[in-house]
Amino acid sequence: MSESDRDNTTDNFPNLALEDQLCLALCRGARSITRLYAERLADLGITHPQYLVLLALYAEECLTAGAIAERICLDPSSVTPILKKMEESSLIERERPINNQRQLLVRLTSHGAALKSAVADVQSNLARATGLTRTEMIDLCGQLRTVADRLDAADRPED
Repeated sequence: MSESDRDNTTDNFPNLALEDQLCLALCRGARSITRLYAERLADLGITHPQYLVLLALYAEECLTAGAIAERICLDPSSVTPILKKMEESSLIERERPINNQRQLLVRLTSHGAALKSAVADVQSNLARATGLTRTEMIDLCGQLRTVADRLDAADRPED
């Protein structure tokens, strides 16, 4: 490909302009925000995935491991080691109900519950770091959920 052909690539195919790629913008934004979360959550001794589990359990006192996986958008097999580590750190407790040994129930410990205020502070600090207003943040989250829902639906085979 000649130099002039390379220069014309985005002229002939404007959808290939790197700066207009949604995937790149999402990847960069996700990397930046998870990096900042990781730095701030390290002070609390938790990781970003553990933070998401805590948020799920702050919203609902007791959840199955499967429900947690669904809420934080991870495969159940990915959640298992996260929960194990959290239990080792005394953030949660896991138990299998007598009437259904296949199910795994997860609850916060007093130590996990005690982190709620500090976790809220981390989230508030990150929200401020974005420079977005609360309304802009809510709108952006809604738009991203809509995009994800549409892409998930497009990925499913039609009946």
